[in-house]
Amino acid sequence: MSSTDGFSDFFYTAPDGLKLHARVYGETNSADWQVVCLPGLTRNARDFHELALYLSQRTDNPRKVIAFDYRGRGQSAYDPDICHYTIGIEAGDVLAGLAALNVEEAAFIGTSRGGLIIHVLGALRPAALKAIVLNDIGPVIEAAGLAYIQTYLDPAPKPKSRAEAIDAQRVAHGADFPALTAADWERMVSALYRETDEGLLLPDFDTQLVETVAGLDLSKPLPDLWPQFEALAAIPLLAIRGANSKLLSADTLDEMQKRHPGMEATTVEGQGHAPFLETGNLPGAIAAFLDGVLIRPRISKPQDQI
Repeated sequence: MSSTDGFSDFFYTAPDGLKLHARVYGETNSADWQVVCLPGLTRNARDFHELALYLSQRTDNPRKVIAFDYRGRGQSAYDPDICHYTIGIEAGDVLAGLAALNVEEAAFIGTSRGGLIIHVLGALRPAALKAIVLNDIGPVIEAAGLAYIQTYLDPAPKPKSRAEAIDAQRVAHGADFPALTAADWERMVSALYRETDEGLLLPDFDTQLVETVAGLDLSKPLPDLWPQFEALAAIPLLAIRGANSKLLSADTLDEMQKRHPGMEATTVEGQGHAPFLETGNLPGAIAAFLDGVLIRPRISKPQDQI
């Protein structure tokens, strides 16, 4: 592990044999439980770099942090079968990675698609979920938000320089993220793109992923995940919403609070889908929430109170 990078690379094998990757931060830390970070649709482990450094290098309660690259993203192998780019299969991949790392339970932080995977993990392995942070995602996905994602992913931009890449991201997302600084946009581009040997910048994901979103029929009602969300009611949960989010509505966030006793929620002004977790007071807020889990009594489900 490089002391300047702050993490080590971990490679493991998916149930179907694909070679997958995760970053491990603070691997010698001995806190009672670890933190698992799950990125969005076309994103990768680099999205969590600054937050993972913060959580793993704190003076108080430094934790081991694992950030996954799903199949077809980052340093994980691309899948030749587009049908395997599903939330269910990706949840299975995460479980395989946790088994390879001997992690039985952890706090899970999920951005967008990562939060949907957490809902599936709650059904497959509820005992693994010590605490949950949902970043701009909930049981109801707004069709307008998915339409917006379709717009900026098709076609994915292929900038000729880093400056052009930053400009492209600002054009696509600037209206929703007025709070971001130049450094924030720079980090976004560093996480989203990879540089080829020829010096070109390419989106660091399998372009077939775009087809999985482009094929959605948004004229029909989208299924919700309320039953899966309600199954998480006994697990401490922090929900983060971008004030300008098109994917997670304020109404859905309100309903989540009604259905999850004790759920904490915060809205990030000046950001959309999805808030940058390393900005403002979010690292401290997330760390405080995770620290509180150990002293917080188990949340009772409504049926437990009968």
